[in-house]
Amino acid sequence: MTDNAKTAHGLIRGTDRFEIKAVIDHKYTSADAGELLDGRKRDIPILADLKEALEQFPETQFLIIGVATVGGVLPDEMLPIIEEALRKGISIVNGLHDYLQDREGLKKLAEEHGAKLLDIRRPKKPSELHFWTGEIFNIDVPIIAVMGMDCALGKRTTCRMIMEAGQKAGLNIQMIYTGQTGWLQGGKYGFILDSTLNDFVSGELEHAILSCYKETKPDIILIEGQSALRNPSGPCGLEFIISGMAKHVVLVHAPKRKYYEDEVHWGEIPTVASEKDILGKFGADLIALALNTQNCSEPEAKNFQQQYKKELQLPVLLPIIEGVDAILPILKQLIAK
Repeated sequence: MTDNAKTAHGLIRGTDRFEIKAVIDHKYTSADAGELLDGRKRDIPILADLKEALEQFPETQFLIIGVATVGGVLPDEMLPIIEEALRKGISIVNGLHDYLQDREGLKKLAEEHGAKLLDIRRPKKPSELHFWTGEIFNIDVPIIAVMGMDCALGKRTTCRMIMEAGQKAGLNIQMIYTGQTGWLQGGKYGFILDSTLNDFVSGELEHAILSCYKETKPDIILIEGQSALRNPSGPCGLEFIISGMAKHVVLVHAPKRKYYEDEVHWGEIPTVASEKDILGKFGADLIALALNTQNCSEPEAKNFQQQYKKELQLPVLLPIIEGVDAILPILKQLIAK
C-alpha cells in the first residue's frame, strides 16, 4: 500500500470494468483493503498469495498488476505470481510499459493454458490515432482539468470523486481518463497519454472530449491530469489547457511534500500561488484546491485547509476526510453561465 500501488488503490476505490474480489499482498494479510487504504470497509480481503485467493475465489478470470512503477518496469518478484496465474488459465491485465507479450516465456504459457496477456499501455499504431482539428472550439460546456503539483497525489481519485458527487447531485458530469488506471476503472472516454506518440497527444485528447460531448451531452467535462506542470521527470498539463480547452482547474497539492516525488535533487515543489499565476497566464482559472493529506494528522489537515482558504479565497477540499461536495456550488455556477 505504497504510492507505487496507486493502480491498486484506484481499483479498490471503484471500477466499472472489473469486480475486484481480493488483493494479493503478503505484507498486509488479514486486513480489508478498503479499511487499510482510507478507512472504508469494502469487503475486499488482502491475501498472502494466489493459492489462497483461488481457494476463496475459484472463478477468478483476471489477475491485474496493481502497481505503477517508475519507468513502468515489472517488479521481478511479481513474475512467479504471473506465471502461476497463467498456468491456472487466468489472464493477466498489465498497465506497465514492460509488455508481457514481449516475453516469449509468458506468451508461450498463455497460449498453452488458454489465457491472455493484456498489455493495455502498448502504444496504438499511428493509423489508429487522431490529429488535432480545432473542432473542440465548438464545445459550449465547461471543461475542468484536475491537475497536480506533483505525481501520485490523487488527481484521478479527486477527479472521479468530483464526477460522482456531481452525478449524485443530478448533474451530468463526465470524465476523460488519461492513464491506464482510468481505463481499468471503466472509463469510456479517454486515452493513455504516456503511451501515445507525442504528435497525436493533442488530437487524442480532443477526440476523447469531442466523443464524450457528442454522445453524452454533458453539463461539465472533467479531464484527469498527469504528472505536474513543473515536475522535471515528466512535465505535463498545458496540453489540457491549450489543446483540451480546459479553462478551469482543480489543483491537487500535498502540503507536507517538499520535493518532487520526494527526490531532493529534483527540486522543491513551488507554491500553489505561483502555480495559480502560471495557469492564469495560459487562460485557466483555479477554481478549487484539493489537499492530499499524506503524513498529516486530521487537525493538521484542517489547519492547512484554513490556511489555503484564506490565501487563495477558494474552496479547499479534503477529499478523503470530507469528500468533495464543497465544490458543487462552483460547478453549478459554471453550468449556469
